[in-house]
Formats: sequence, structure tokens, C-alpha cells
Amino acid sequence: MTSDKGRQSDDVSRRMFLLASGAGVTTALAGCSGSSNDNATTESSGDSGNSEATEESMDEEATTQEQSSGMDTSMLTAEGSSTVYPISNKGSSYWNSNAPASDGEYWGSNGDASVPGWDQIETDERLADYFASLYGFEPTGQQATPPYATSVALSHSGTGCKSVRDGLVDIGNSSGPITAELGISEEKRDENYVDHVVGRDGQPVVVSKDIWDAGVQQLTGEQIKKIYQNEITNWSEVGGPDKEIYCVGRAEGSGTDTSFRLNMLGDAEASMEGVDTRKGQNQQVKTVVQQNEGAIAYMALAFTGEQVRPIAIDFDGTTYKPDKSAENTIFDSSYPLNRDLHMYTTKTDDTPDGTDLREAAFLNMFLTEFGQKVFVEANNYIPLPDKDIEKEKAKLPDQA
Repeated sequence: MTSDKGRQSDDVSRRMFLLASGAGVTTALAGCSGSSNDNATTESSGDSGNSEATEESMDEEATTQEQSSGMDTSMLTAEGSSTVYPISNKGSSYWNSNAPASDGEYWGSNGDASVPGWDQIETDERLADYFASLYGFEPTGQQATPPYATSVALSHSGTGCKSVRDGLVDIGNSSGPITAELGISEEKRDENYVDHVVGRDGQPVVVSKDIWDAGVQQLTGEQIKKIYQNEITNWSEVGGPDKEIYCVGRAEGSGTDTSFRLNMLGDAEASMEGVDTRKGQNQQVKTVVQQNEGAIAYMALAFTGEQVRPIAIDFDGTTYKPDKSAENTIFDSSYPLNRDLHMYTTKTDDTPDGTDLREAAFLNMFLTEFGQKVFVEANNYIPLPDKDIEKEKAKLPDQA
């Protein structure tokens, strides 16, 4: 939760300037994957005094409007995990577009077209207007103009956790637990943060197409462990071709790496001497596996495909397959590499419960049938069961 009031004031000033010049801030922000340039200003030579006076006047007007409504409508910011990014950023894009209820592709229904989960929501309001109004925000009724804008930046889980800790963003996205990412105790976590779980990832292990085609479509958990600890170095040792294993890992500090070490190797600090290269983001790992023969990697489900195939894994006699129709699948909660996908907020003096109304309205969108189907399941992640959704909703402030 952003506690830097100066940064919020800068955001308000920038939005007022853009509106005054005829530009729509939320249109520019829809689908944003990085931070915007908050230093952009316009200044006419010889007339800078008037520009400063005008900007100061707009600042005062914006502040008065926010105070009079009693609601904080400053931009909501998030940053972190490339695994959580497809969920969070798609949600941000939908929010910023503020589509009407008649839109049958992104929100609502139109004739025979219907957005998944829409039948559980009764409203004629636009998308962001609807979810924000549940927490007392005034609907705008305008396309690409939500009650407040949202922006999601792409980095790593560790970066997202540190950014929310330091008050640089409102929400820290992480695919690993914040205890491991920040090296803190569960007591410290509960004292300072709220863990909002929005979905799950059945973290797969993948191999390059040549290895898959050569018949290596299943390994044991112990074999994978030995590959990453440099005890198995050739595919012939696990029934594959006589080819050296090219072992790909995620960058240290990524939630995918933290979760893999915890769940596969038993320790977030476990050594992985077999790794030949590390990449910071899932998309980069996917590219490396596509471009190199003999490759093995661990990544998020959303980034797998025909050229990067998940393998079945045998854990202590139970084989989990990358097939939803199988008896045991990597989509099951019992799959040992299954992990929660987190959006962390912080507890401050202003919000001792850890989640302000802007954050609550945005997070609640993901905790609906609509959100789980459109933002979680559609990205090849695992929706939360109903009992877990209710548990997560209980962490949010009461609705208006």
C-alpha cells in the first residue's frame, strides 16, 4: 500500500494535466506493463510562472475533489512476478477500459455472446464502475475512465515484495511466499502484510521438443532433483538420447525459483549446481527452451506450449500428468509443485487491516466467478475452489 503522499500528489497532478490537454489517462494506461514518466511537463518560454500557477491551481482542485468525495482516487499500482503478471495485467487492462454492460466480449452480454461468470453478476454498470461502486466509489459512466486508474509493472516476485514493503507500490505480485522472498518469519508477515491469493499455478517441468520427441515425457521427482544438483548430466541416464542436458533455471529472487527450490529440493536456499543458465522471466525461459536442444526448465503453466511441453512427474509412486482429464494431474491441489499466486498489501497506520478501498475493489474483481474464469483460468492457471474464494474475500474490508 503506497504510503508516499508526495507520489500520490504527483499522480493527481499528472492526471489533471492530461485531462486539461484533452488526453485520457486511463486509455494510455490500459494494459500498461511498466511505469509511466511522471516527470513529463509542458512549459512555454517566458510564461513559466503562469504554467506553475495553473498546475498549482489544478493540484488544489484535484485535492479538493478527492477530499470532498472522501475517497482516494489516486492511481493503484502493482509490480512483481512474471507468473502473476498475466492475471494482474489482464485485470488492469479490463479495469482501465471500463467496458459497458452491453459488451459481450469483455464484460456483460450482448445477444448470444456472454462473458464467463457474467451470469453471476446483476448490473447495468460498466466493469470498473461496478466493482469500485461496491466499495463506495462514484461510477464515471465513461469508456476508458474508471473511478481510478490501475497500472501493473513487470519484474520479479522478490522485487514486488520489496516494493510493497518499501511503499513504492500498492500491491506486490509474487508467485513465492513473502516469507521466503524477504527472509522474514510468518509472525512478521502477519504483522505487516495481507496475503491475497488470487489463483494457483501447477508449476510444470518442461523439456525441449527434441527431448519430448525422443520419448522423455515423464521423470521422477528424484531424477529432476539430481539433474538440477548436477548428479545427472546426460539424457541417456534417464532413458533418453545420448545428449548433454542443458539445464535452465529462473533468476534468483523470482518466485518461480523460490517455489521450485522449496517444493522440489526442500529448501528455498538449496544449491542447484546443475543449472547452465538463469533467466529472469518466464517468457525468457520459454525462448531458451525453444532455441536449445536437450533443455529442461521449470516455469509457469501460462507459458507452456507445443514447443515447450510439460512432462509427467512421478512423486513417490503417484504420477501427475499435464492432462486435466487424467486421474492425477499437475492441476490437482495435491501436486507437490502446486503453488499459490499472491497479491500482497501492507498494513499501515491509515489501514491497520492492510487493505484500502482501492485495493479491495480491484482484488475483489479477481475473487468472483467472472474474475476466476477470465483472468485466472483463461491464462491456464488454476481457479480457486469456492471455500478458498470465501476465505480470501474475508480478508477484504466490508463493502459499502
